[in-house]
Amino acid sequence: MTEPIPVTRTVDHGTAKLMPDVDRARAWLLTVNGAPQSYVDLDDPTHLEFEYARRLGHVLDTLAAPGRPLDVLHLGGGALTLPRYVAATRPGSRQQVVEADRGLGELVADCLPLPRGSGIALHTADARAWLERAPADSADALVADVFGGSRVPAHLTTLAYARAAERVLRPDGVYLANLADAAPFAFLRSQLATFSAVFEELAVIAEPAVLRGRRFGNAVLVAAHRPVDTAALARLTAADVFPARVEHGAALRVFTGAASPVAEEDAVPSPEPPGGAFRIG
Repeated sequence: MTEPIPVTRTVDHGTAKLMPDVDRARAWLLTVNGAPQSYVDLDDPTHLEFEYARRLGHVLDTLAAPGRPLDVLHLGGGALTLPRYVAATRPGSRQQVVEADRGLGELVADCLPLPRGSGIALHTADARAWLERAPADSADALVADVFGGSRVPAHLTTLAYARAAERVLRPDGVYLANLADAAPFAFLRSQLATFSAVFEELAVIAEPAVLRGRRFGNAVLVAAHRPVDTAALARLTAADVFPARVEHGAALRVFTGAASPVAEEDAVPSPEPPGGAFRIG
């Protein structure tokens, strides 16, 4: 059997690399400009290698009865890890994926093709521009995992963006976002203030060391008009290899403090990770 070899290609926003995992026969790591973007196992799309992806998967698992199809809008495509996961765990789901980098989308389509009948449609567009044109009340879940390099773009952090997301979600729909920050958490607190101005129920999932300000790391934001099943999420995230904590309610309001929703003119990207964080090679 021929061993898979790495693939390097120039894409719209830099250099993308697909590197095979020596421990899993058809698994690949995608990096863009040295920053890990996605990990996908073509033989087992339910395998979520990255901790933040598992946490997003846990939220998706709790949104409805096991196996029930969902309509999901993904902002940010990468190697389509979570769309593949939903297609495998909730067959019949209808999923729209918006990826701004056409070259990256073509690389993934060429090297990591989707199975027939996946129900996943790919679109090349700016995430916010697509969101603002998307039909109202059309999604059960909206997953935002958009990074320009290693930073969440500023135009995906504002109150107007949060309202656009709320418009596209159905009344019982749920917004999920992969964010990144470190103490003193100015960015994460601003996002909590922004989404709490639109949604009544919020939760954050992150490793305790990140929430205590000991290191830079990912935080998953969950926002909805209906209660989030934080008890189920706490059980699922506590059982992971790298356990996480689920913050919600009064504790999350204390954490948010006096932060204000982000106006368009005040928007900034998420902070640059410290040297060496989120980079390979």
